[in-house]
Amino acid sequence: MRTAVVTASYANDFERCRLLCESMDMRLKGDWVHYLLVAPFDVAYSGNWKARAVRSSARAIFCRGGCAPFPTRSRPGGASSGLAPTACPCAGWHVQQLRRLALSRHIEEATMFAVDSDVVLLRDFDPADLWQGDRLTLYRKDGAIGERMRSNHLEWLAHSDQLLGIGPFSLPANDYINTLIAWRTDTCRALLDHIEGLHGRNWIHAVIRSRQFSECLIYGRFVDEVLMGQGHVASPEGLCHVLWFDDSYARDISGLRHFIREMAPHQIGIGVQSFVGHDLADIRNVVLERAA
Repeated sequence: MRTAVVTASYANDFERCRLLCESMDMRLKGDWVHYLLVAPFDVAYSGNWKARAVRSSARAIFCRGGCAPFPTRSRPGGASSGLAPTACPCAGWHVQQLRRLALSRHIEEATMFAVDSDVVLLRDFDPADLWQGDRLTLYRKDGAIGERMRSNHLEWLAHSDQLLGIGPFSLPANDYINTLIAWRTDTCRALLDHIEGLHGRNWIHAVIRSRQFSECLIYGRFVDEVLMGQGHVASPEGLCHVLWFDDSYARDISGLRHFIREMAPHQIGIGVQSFVGHDLADIRNVVLERAA
């Protein structure tokens, strides 16, 4: 069973994405193809990106929905993009979420394995192992979202209530967010069909009525609260050890070593969020130390 490994990226992310691709070549097993989703104005920068990857222009994906990505005036050089002309402006991380959802209507692989460009794989892994018979493992951390979350989780939950026609949500709520997650392609297509049937409009326009959305929460709640878990097996074991906050570890190579030592046995990679501020050279060095 071939897996579609999906990474949304952009030109300024080139070196982080290069490190991800190198680690995939070393650690990712089985039958897979890598889809690098980049905006049209970044395609020119991606010519030297991983030869095994399929560089998919965001314009080709979005054009069927009547929306085309474009560089924002506030952040030149392709670091961010919006949707024009009928949608509210979206930052680059919004558009990256939409690309991953949209890809489901353009591929034939049964599994979509989303891997953020901040991720580095440190252990061997075959994505086909995420299947248990005809059911796919769904990352879900039960009751992990409370009133004091350090992000916009509550707004994301409210958005998914409206988008999916469910809820209202109650706390504590389940969390489905991680930087290494698997979706069923057929379920993702069913999700987009559900949104369009419920709202009577293209799914992109329905999603971006608010800037506060999470594609992971949308997919996870669709599986659990609309499909009632059909085709999936929930697991709290996230595959990625993620460094989300800049105050979690010392912001130097010793802090990164400490962070990696705390990987759980079931985790296959690390995700050092770019906004945390760790130097990429330090990340590469600690990865090389581990491989030695």
